Amino acid sequence: MQPKSAQMSNVFKVGAIKGVVVRELRQFTDSRGWLAELFRHDQLDPDFYPVMAYTSATKPGITRGPHEHVDQADLFCFLGPSNFKLRLWDNRPDSETFNNVATLLVGEENPQSVLIPAGVVHAYQNVGEIPGIVFNCPNRLYMGAGKKAAIDEIRHEDDPQTIYRMEDS
Repeated sequence: MQPKSAQMSNVFKVGAIKGVVVRELRQFTDSRGWLAELFRHDQLDPDFYPVMAYTSATKPGITRGPHEHVDQADLFCFLGPSNFKLRLWDNRPDSETFNNVATLLVGEENPQSVLIPAGVVHAYQNVGEIPGIVFNCPNRLYMGAGKKAAIDEIRHEDDPQTIYRMEDS
């Protein structure tokens, strides 16, 4: 089921989304390989400090999402290998960028970290030819302490009629 805010509008406008923070992930290279800082407390608001981290591999052509969180913020790190199309929709009625949609190409060719606040619908698709790795450092524990809480997620991908689409229209 979609939140009322999504049901009220089927039209998105292209634009930045308030609260989304995109940072270049600089790779420091030497004879051993490279290193990239994924996040630093001195670059994050304390509300977004990570409490856990996980990594996932996504096969070429596969999309994860769209979904959103009620309380959780995600800090995704796209380094490669492969590239991803990341799409964001502002679903927060009280946001000055409500109903904006933003699309980024991130990953091997454009290493980025992307902080996605609660209420921003998000999805990413591997647009490369090999499996791609994504790191996430959310500010809430998945299913809470001891994995005993409800999952903080509204899964729009489960709705075949969702207005949140990866395709350009």
